[in-house]
Amino acid sequence: MRIVIIGAGAVGGVVAARLAASGTDVAVVARGPHLAAIREGGLLLREATGDSVHHLPAFATPAEVDWRPGDVAVLAVKSNSTEEVLAQLPRDVPVVCLQNGVANERAALRLFPDVYGICVMLPSAHLEPGVVIAQCHPVPGILDIGRIPGSVDARAEELAATLVKAGFVAEARPDIMRRKYTKLLMNLGNAAEALCGRGEGADEAAAYLRAEGEGVLRAAGIEYATSAEDRERRGDILRMVPVAGQVRGGGSTWQSLARGTGTVEADYLNGEIVLLARLHGRPAPANEQARRLVIAAADRGDTPGTMPPERLLAALKQATAE
Repeated sequence: MRIVIIGAGAVGGVVAARLAASGTDVAVVARGPHLAAIREGGLLLREATGDSVHHLPAFATPAEVDWRPGDVAVLAVKSNSTEEVLAQLPRDVPVVCLQNGVANERAALRLFPDVYGICVMLPSAHLEPGVVIAQCHPVPGILDIGRIPGSVDARAEELAATLVKAGFVAEARPDIMRRKYTKLLMNLGNAAEALCGRGEGADEAAAYLRAEGEGVLRAAGIEYATSAEDRERRGDILRMVPVAGQVRGGGSTWQSLARGTGTVEADYLNGEIVLLARLHGRPAPANEQARRLVIAAADRGDTPGTMPPERLLAALKQATAE
């Protein structure tokens, strides 16, 4: 089995490097300066234990990959790039969604018979070409996997075992989408972190967004793991550590602003709650406001943390009151 990781950024890059180090056959798809750096000098993984360089076959697009029987396509791109990627894959390849959000699996299942989802708990960073950082030690992340819509098969078990061999904590579990909806609720705060930085004020805004999100999921009849279940699964596994003297700046949306990509995946995080609310005849004004604000910040090229948290919280409450 060769694993082709499409999107070798923070999460995808750490997983690719770790898999390669454990002896798994890995190829990656990347773009721009990141692709050029990987091709020229390899993928540099920075961890608390030191740096390692991994020379991997690297392609510019999924269509360029020399697909072979037995390959598995692992999507690690932002959700706003999923449909573009899916259109370039061979129709018989198994697809694994190593992504935040809950829309990717459904998009893949429309086109592919064998689709798997991973609940991503992997604090990591990608801020410069050719370099990814694993920010937890000794376990870099928890990557539970399940077959969509809700089962476990031999491939899910094999993939979980492959991830465990690479140093991750991973289980094959049938309730993977229930876990991913819980992660979606957590990711509603990504917009607040990116706009305001990390701190008590941003946490208050994130809690406001999550409370609205939980109400929408209940109205839609969608099950999600409780906070207690999530805490039990995480335990004390994910231990954040400084790497090369750097502390974690923020999550995926924060990093998108920091790199000046001009795009964020808020349409598939806060926007997922907005969509569900509209489908079920109820409002989600706070998440809609957060979605608009962080997309506007990306369009302007704002750096992370430029909005005072009290201003964001006031905007969310005003949107709810209108």
